[in-house]
Amino acid sequence: MDAELQKYSLGGAKSKVQAWDDFCVISGQWMLRGVGIFLIADRNTDEAIGFSGLWFPLDQEVPELCWSLFPGNMGKGYATEAAMAARQWVYENRTYHQLVSYIHPDNIASCAVAERLGAEVKTRTILYGENRLVYMH
Repeated sequence: MDAELQKYSLGGAKSKVQAWDDFCVISGQWMLRGVGIFLIADRNTDEAIGFSGLWFPLDQEVPELCWSLFPGNMGKGYATEAAMAARQWVYENRTYHQLVSYIHPDNIASCAVAERLGAEVKTRTILYGENRLVYMH
């Protein structure tokens, strides 16, 4: 992923090795917790355009609903649609009744997605050394 896409992601842009490690962690969440990240694909071309789903590390009490789009796919409603679908899947298939999204305050696009989903800012926090708004769904 490019640096612009990773600007608001925890830890910033990743090396190939770091990206591989993240992929393994995400895959492990599916196996161990039954939740994880979905790939977002364009309906017409089946091209990968981003991802959305749940991130639920052991040190968090509430799973995080997250989303990110690859360059060239922003501003088309894909993130909102995908996050809505992921949230609905969680509510229908898992026992989680509350979700959180940790969003960098300067990430206006993701804040707008969270608000379109009906999430509200409850507080601010420092997550892994970085400032975040805490949106509750």
